[in-house]
Amino acid sequence: MRTTKKQRDLLIGTVGNAKVYQRSEIIFSQGNAADSIFYVIEGMIRLSVISKNGKEGIVGLLGEGDFFGEGSIAGQALRVETATAMTYSQLLRIGRAAMTLALHQKQRVCDLFISCLVARNIRIEEDLIDLLFNSSEKRLARVLLLLCPLVSHGMPKTAIHNVSQGILAEMVGTTRSRVNVFMNRFRSSGFINYGKDGIQVHSSLRSVLLTEG
Repeated sequence: MRTTKKQRDLLIGTVGNAKVYQRSEIIFSQGNAADSIFYVIEGMIRLSVISKNGKEGIVGLLGEGDFFGEGSIAGQALRVETATAMTYSQLLRIGRAAMTLALHQKQRVCDLFISCLVARNIRIEEDLIDLLFNSSEKRLARVLLLLCPLVSHGMPKTAIHNVSQGILAEMVGTTRSRVNVFMNRFRSSGFINYGKDGIQVHSSLRSVLLTEG
């Protein structure tokens, strides 16, 4: 969910200070004390979990305007996932007590928080429907479009950085080799391009979502 500068300034001025995280820097780890909530001012954050046998699974990629770690204000004592900065990121870290107080006393903060969580819940429901009913190729197209929210008017916007085909495969629920086949197909069709700054996604990729099968 993209937010306005006014909304971001409201949060920063009300409940905390911004902090910068470099690429690959861990924000918090699975099992850490859940004592704060985070708001993404800019950048991309990966949420992942590790099973008892050491297998890692990606449970979400978040961007500008997203909250995460909200379990800390709902009675969660320990983090159930690890949050890692995938790109240079600027985050607002809000202590549990400060966020709870703001939600009770600041109506605009409460409204923003609720709208962000509702938007994220809708996205999760759409992800589940996508996983249940759409092909791997369509799911990949949707993931790329979600990761590149600035696509408009047929113009490529480089907005996908440091997302490997392995990560895409985990998000789509398929193998890396199949993702590679689909990405090559998208590129040959002119839906995407690879540039020095990342993957450029064209709005024409939406046509994949409209095809039968």
